[in-house]
Amino acid sequence: MKQLWVKADLDWEWDKRKELVTTALESGAQAVLVGKGESEKVRELGKIRVVSSDEDSDIFISNDIEELKKLKKVKIEKAFYKEIKSKEDEKEVTAAGGNVDYVVIKAADWKIIPLENIIASLKDKCKIIMEVTNKEDAKLALETLELGTDGVLVNADSSEIKKIKELIDEISTEKIELTTVKITQVKPVGMGDRVCVDTCSMFNIGEGMLVGSQSNALFLVHSETIESPYVATRPFRVNAGPVHAYTRMPDGSTKYLSELSAGDEVLAVDWKGNTRSMVIGRLKIEKRPLILVEAEFNGKTIKTLLQNAETIRLVDKEGNAISVTELKEEDEILVYIEEVGRHFGMAVDESIEER
Repeated sequence: MKQLWVKADLDWEWDKRKELVTTALESGAQAVLVGKGESEKVRELGKIRVVSSDEDSDIFISNDIEELKKLKKVKIEKAFYKEIKSKEDEKEVTAAGGNVDYVVIKAADWKIIPLENIIASLKDKCKIIMEVTNKEDAKLALETLELGTDGVLVNADSSEIKKIKELIDEISTEKIELTTVKITQVKPVGMGDRVCVDTCSMFNIGEGMLVGSQSNALFLVHSETIESPYVATRPFRVNAGPVHAYTRMPDGSTKYLSELSAGDEVLAVDWKGNTRSMVIGRLKIEKRPLILVEAEFNGKTIKTLLQNAETIRLVDKEGNAISVTELKEEDEILVYIEEVGRHFGMAVDESIEER
């Protein structure tokens, strides 16, 4: 996820700059830059990471690399700020990369900034934040060399901050490829501890979560957004499956459903493969009857378990939701297939068999 920082250390009265801090909070920015001695003022408005030259800030920022090297507080993160005007400035930034957590760079003239060189030199050393004043410059910074910077420091009004936040959300949205597979078996298997994932946002029709008993074969489980004569809709919920099942996370890793908790982000996926992050508000774990769903992909059996109830649905290639109580052999449904194995939730290039 690309980071949004908001610059609020301008030469204005605090009441005017406070609007920028409020916009940062409301936009879900990762950090706000303020003047010396203003960290507590920010914290009175809400919880957000504070960037300043105060040692009680979350990220200590300075344009003096020697000051940053001498900083005694071990746990505080460090950011080196530099305006790029020459090749020497570029060299100073790349040299600083191994000593700080962030380099924050500004360019008076986009034509002379060697942004590609800086990204290539520092991509494995520290995070790069580029100061921008508008959406167009933000897009250029975030997409240069395909990798782009890790984030932007927005020096603009509240309206432009919101536009850039929308851009970051768009850039950070992953598109995944879903595969159609045929059902080979559906059968009740008894009781188990089932997890409902209740999010802080509303799902759309055709959207749900990727869940499965094998981390490299995840079924698209539909959200409870469809009307039923038996129970009211819960458009914020996915009745995802038993505690052992995997789900795919926004960073590409997997977690067991039992590992999730309120405040975590999960990956929402629609039938076209569009994705977005959602924050979990609550998990409900209850004993419920389960049903085993098996399908075939390239000669291998893939499977998941779900609650045995008519309101639990999988999704076909047209985006239609199919109840597990109506599912039968030869029905086609969508799954996400990954060819690599996983170790502690992370993809690894080794042979791992899950049955």
